[in-house]
Amino acid sequence: MFIAPKNTDLLLTEAEGENLYLKLIEQMNKDFNLANEGIDFPLSISPNELKIQLHEKIYRLIQYKFAEYLNLLYIIDVSEEQIKKLDGSDLVILSEQVAFLILKREWQKVWFRNKYR
Repeated sequence: MFIAPKNTDLLLTEAEGENLYLKLIEQMNKDFNLANEGIDFPLSISPNELKIQLHEKIYRLIQYKFAEYLNLLYIIDVSEEQIKKLDGSDLVILSEQVAFLILKREWQKVWFRNKYR
C-alpha cells in the first residue's frame, strides 16, 4: 500500500532507497514537458539540488506565469483539495509546499508503476 512520505527529504530518501530516484526525475521531466514548462533535470542531479531547483521553478511560475502554473498542476494531477488547504500569504513557503505536493504526486506515479508492472 502506498504511504506518502511526510516531507521532501524523506520522499527523496525513499526514492533513492528503492532505486527509483532516476525514474522520479524522468517522470518529472516528462510531465513538465507535457505542460510546456520544459525543465530538464539531469539524471545526475542530487536530491538536494532537485529540491532547490523545483522550488525555484514553482516560485517563478506562481509569480510570473500563473496560468501555466495551474496547467502544470492539472497535468501532474496534484490534488486541488490539497492546494486549497495551503496558506498563500508567503510565496516562498507556498512554493515550497507546492513543490512537495508535486514531488509527492510524481513519486506516487513512479511507485505504483514500479509496484504493479
